[in-house]
Amino acid sequence: MMASKESDQGGAWVSAARRILRPLVKALIARGITAPSLYAILKSLYVEVAERDFRLDDEPVTDSRISVLTGVHRKDVRQLRGRSDVGEPGPGRRITLIATVIGRWLADPETTDAEGRPLPLPRQSEKGPSFDRLVTSVSRDVRPRTILDELLRRRLVSLDEGEQRVTLQAEAFLDQDAGDDRLHFFTENLGDHVAAATENVLAEGKPPFFERAVFYNNLSGESLNEIEAKARTLGTEALSDLNRFGYSQQSQDAGKKGAHQRFRFGIYFYRVDERPPEED
Repeated sequence: MMASKESDQGGAWVSAARRILRPLVKALIARGITAPSLYAILKSLYVEVAERDFRLDDEPVTDSRISVLTGVHRKDVRQLRGRSDVGEPGPGRRITLIATVIGRWLADPETTDAEGRPLPLPRQSEKGPSFDRLVTSVSRDVRPRTILDELLRRRLVSLDEGEQRVTLQAEAFLDQDAGDDRLHFFTENLGDHVAAATENVLAEGKPPFFERAVFYNNLSGESLNEIEAKARTLGTEALSDLNRFGYSQQSQDAGKKGAHQRFRFGIYFYRVDERPPEED
């Protein structure tokens, strides 16, 4: 009975893996990543995860145990252990920095009005908020002018009054035209979403993370357009509100012992036409 139950669960997990990996495989094929390349990544990941997450009593995991857990040959385990191909690409840090500057501009009471709208900022100011001070509050490793030039290039800000005042555009969210941006947020957002969902499905008792979805079918295109517009409005409001609250809590926790945790809260909307083949 136990073996049968484990077999049933294994089959369900294989089906789940196929469903989850299908869109990823589509993206990999579109970008020239072949099946052997993916196999090599998966083999390395199996070893890495087994070594990190399947210790017994905090003792180091042996090559033999990793081989048994993963099905990877012990010779390959020995070669793969300790090797890390993970690294934040150069553009990732830049994209994160720009997103943080915009997020802080939209969250800080000193840079927003009573309704939460972003205020135009002087480029420099001896007292009070300024664009340069905003950037340096996020990072001192990059010159404010460098960030300003990038925001201008993306048309996320404008300069007026003799190029001495910076105005954040109404829809100042990172555009998705640049491939580096899309790949960065694809990686970070989807990675954390899958991590949260995985913890929930493996958890015993109450799932530790909030993860819910609303779904309907048998809808017309017109109705879906209205639903999507409403979802975008509600989603933007929720993200803006949590952005302000998150910044408030981060400012309050600055310097506190143990203030080294992070969170990500995301919203997505997906639609697809599921008409029967005979209607094509």
